[in-house]
Amino acid sequence: MRVLVSILFFLSLCLPAQADGKLTVLLDWFVNPDHAPLVIAKQRGMFAAAGLDVTLIPPADPSAPPRLVASGEGDIAISYQPQLHVQVAQGLPLTRIGTIAETPLNSLVVLEEGPIKSIADLKGKTVGFSVGGFEDALLGAMLKTAGLSLSDVKLVNINFALSPSLITGNVDAVIGAYRNFELNQLDLEGKPGRAFYPEENGVPVFDELILVAHNDRLDDPQFRTFLDVIEQATLWLTNHPDEAWGQFIKAHPDLDNELNKRAWSDTLPRFAKRPAALDSNRYNRFAEFMKQSGLIDSVPALETYAVELP
Repeated sequence: MRVLVSILFFLSLCLPAQADGKLTVLLDWFVNPDHAPLVIAKQRGMFAAAGLDVTLIPPADPSAPPRLVASGEGDIAISYQPQLHVQVAQGLPLTRIGTIAETPLNSLVVLEEGPIKSIADLKGKTVGFSVGGFEDALLGAMLKTAGLSLSDVKLVNINFALSPSLITGNVDAVIGAYRNFELNQLDLEGKPGRAFYPEENGVPVFDELILVAHNDRLDDPQFRTFLDVIEQATLWLTNHPDEAWGQFIKAHPDLDNELNKRAWSDTLPRFAKRPAALDSNRYNRFAEFMKQSGLIDSVPALETYAVELP
């Protein structure tokens, strides 16, 4: 199956960006409940009814989709607001055109039964992370609220083994854990977790999952149609969560398990009900945070990297 996906992904890169209703959307990860609005829009024929032929492609490399869209090898990519700021600073011609998850999913997680009851308790402890750069900046801001700094903890790169590293005691905490997945995974393993949320501890709120397109494609009317359909699908699955879950696992039966069912329920409230809408203050605040954290050198004009399509 993975070989087939890789072949389809490679073949898609050989095709130019399509017109006449054809859109290729490069996902940020394998299909999961985070992608519910897109899956439901396909499953219920909403894209087709709007004249769109949408192909959803999981990436072989999760970091590749924005770069592929920037090079014209895809129409839309799912990405993350923090990464967009960095990628734009690196010169990638990308613009945010929509939002899927409008609240952070990222969190700092410890074991509930462990000794860490507050962020201050992390002094002298080991914290695991997956992605350097943004995650340690996130952690640094959170530690600051407790009078600590990154020098007060030991950082260890654990790749994506977040829950296993906590369960085995290799680390005392992990940054980068998704509150809709890792917390449920820990609970199912009989090791409940305690989460500290960035937006409640010194970090400006940000959009977790966003849709990005090439700067030269922003006048493509298909993009606005696509966003309108995503809005319809989001509202429908919000109103009919159980029926929507049934259609989701019908499309992806391999995801029919307790972890994904729990993640489904936890993710639904976080979907943007107005995916095309842009909160300019939120983006400017977070850009300032990225600059203060040393992740970007300057704050560009908002309209150069985030827009609300007409």
